[in-house]
Amino acid sequence: MHKFAGKVAVVTGAGSGIGQALAIELGRAGASLAISDVNTDGLAQTEEQLKAIGAPVKTDRLDVTEREAFQAYADEVNDHFGKVNQIYNNAGLTHIGTLELSDFKDIERVIDVDFWGVVNGTKAFLPHLIASGDGHVVNISSVLGVMALPGQVAYVSAKFAVRGFTEALRQEMAAAGHRVGVTVVHPGGVKTSFGTNAGVAEGMGIDHDEMLENFDQQVAKTTPQQAAQTILAAVGKNKARVLVGADAKSADLLVRAASNSYHEVLFGGPGVLGRVTTFGRRMLARMR
Repeated sequence: MHKFAGKVAVVTGAGSGIGQALAIELGRAGASLAISDVNTDGLAQTEEQLKAIGAPVKTDRLDVTEREAFQAYADEVNDHFGKVNQIYNNAGLTHIGTLELSDFKDIERVIDVDFWGVVNGTKAFLPHLIASGDGHVVNISSVLGVMALPGQVAYVSAKFAVRGFTEALRQEMAAAGHRVGVTVVHPGGVKTSFGTNAGVAEGMGIDHDEMLENFDQQVAKTTPQQAAQTILAAVGKNKARVLVGADAKSADLLVRAASNSYHEVLFGGPGVLGRVTTFGRRMLARMR
């Protein structure tokens, strides 16, 4: 963690969950933080915790889909701290719905936040990261950027896109000789409030509260702090890819072993894979 001392790190979606935990762990490691979120109440709590540990912090409300505002924000952060070393593109949301039942607007909203938010942040801060001579881009994908589940068509599409975007960017930075590391993160189930604001398509037959309870009890086995520590350990080693949680690692092994046939065995998986796909199995049963 000493590798983060003296660095300036930007964290989006820092008002809760993994983003909040990342900001606090970075602050404890000696980094200066620029934190943002649309959730200003949660953001204020993160700011308070960072100030309590003595970490320099700049706090701003930011909608990652607003490209011009993001570009202006990047310059403001650079001017404020004099440099920017790292960006953690973490802001995200989800929508539960099959393609048949989802409205275009719901799909577009997920793509705008989860994919274009990552592109906007990376593009806006990249010149500053290159100029720092010691930059790093960290983009949060998902276990659903490794494998697909039914009823998550918008989220899966965005997270697979984040994966491809980040892998291509790492190659581009290496080819150009820029000293900018690039890491894509695939978290499994993490105990966050992520699903609280999740939309559910009409006709899915899913109770929102029941969905959250099932996720919390059966899928979310990793704490945000554990996730943040795993991510930062990987960033410190400049790893290209990091899987967070036993469920993400199991899913990755399944996809590698079964290739394009993984969906045929996915919904019968025992143990940790069974927990990962519990919600997916239930959605599949509703579609039959």
